[in-house]
Amino acid sequence: MTDQLVASRSRVHDVDALRGFALLGIFIVNITFMASGYPGNLVTDPAFTSTLDDVVRGLSEVFVEMKFYPLFSFLFGYSFTLQMDSAAAARTAFEPRMLRRIGGLFVLGVLHIVFLYAGDVLTTYAVACLVLFWMRRVSDRTALCVAAILYGLVVASLLLATAFMDASALLPTTAEAQANAERATQAMLGGWGEIIGEHLDGLGLLVLQALTLQGPTALAMFLLGLVAGRRKLLTHVHGDEPILRRIQLIGFPTGLAGSILFAIGGGTGHTLPVAISVATAPLLTAAYVATLLRVMHSARTSFIRSALAPAGRIALTNYLAQSAIGLVIFTSKGFAAAGTFSPLATMSTALLVFTLQLVVSALWLRWFRYGPAEWTLRWITNAHRPTWRKTPSEPLNQP
Repeated sequence: MTDQLVASRSRVHDVDALRGFALLGIFIVNITFMASGYPGNLVTDPAFTSTLDDVVRGLSEVFVEMKFYPLFSFLFGYSFTLQMDSAAAARTAFEPRMLRRIGGLFVLGVLHIVFLYAGDVLTTYAVACLVLFWMRRVSDRTALCVAAILYGLVVASLLLATAFMDASALLPTTAEAQANAERATQAMLGGWGEIIGEHLDGLGLLVLQALTLQGPTALAMFLLGLVAGRRKLLTHVHGDEPILRRIQLIGFPTGLAGSILFAIGGGTGHTLPVAISVATAPLLTAAYVATLLRVMHSARTSFIRSALAPAGRIALTNYLAQSAIGLVIFTSKGFAAAGTFSPLATMSTALLVFTLQLVVSALWLRWFRYGPAEWTLRWITNAHRPTWRKTPSEPLNQP
């Protein structure tokens, strides 16, 4: 019972709501890779080249792509401090608990890659979290300096690659990429062997991306979240803080300018646009966060926090469920719709699925303390089976 009280008191509902918001952006990006083999091979599906298709892809590049991964990573670092506080309040040893948690997260990530979706972040997060665990006692100044250095190195490496490397020599030709994309799409319509084989074929690229881009940027955001969590910056937000308006005034114009250059430059297939996006996307992400915090703490729109928080509270379950739903919709294990969804249909599906997740998450938490994935990870973390169902004396849900 003590563990339940500690967990309840340590929840920060703004963090849950922001995590729910991040889930939406991540799914809008991920579902495009689940729906077809073309995005993963950096080519456009020739079946969807209309003006509307281009507009939808452009909107995603400007407003969504590379904007929500930093937020998810920042919140991971912030939640790391809540885990530390929870362990201290419950008077339990933090180190073995967290190491078991990291190991459990890595195993879930591996299973996710093999059976559901090759574009997993859980394994990357688990490895980066080991570094965060090792650095958990560094000063705020050191954490911020390391974060800045990591992020600067990523941007610098992309700029150097733009200046001194011929990317075309490393990438397949357009015809080869088109053929690879068609093969990948057909593999999604095959048996389990073809589906798993396709997932594992992308493992080398996933590891390379984790080492050069996702891993360092995730760790940088973890460290920023660590500092923010120590200072409890999201604990007592009222929505009328002047800093939120200043973040909007800086973040929106700078971040959108970088996003537009990213879209014009060809998106993820070119190093210079990626460098620009990596450098400016966190500013747009921060503007999103500031805007959402202001909206959630307005009397007229506070319902948005109540809607988003349950999904963010069981974010791991929802993240894995999104991949499972994508598998059912697009592969032969379900409706076999791979290659048939236009960009608009894909984005609409993401919005619909996420809306359903909001509803299901709220209903689920009326009767259960954790989502299935959170319950499993908590079992691994604490080394004993947690109570899943709520007792009659507990509140059915929290805002």
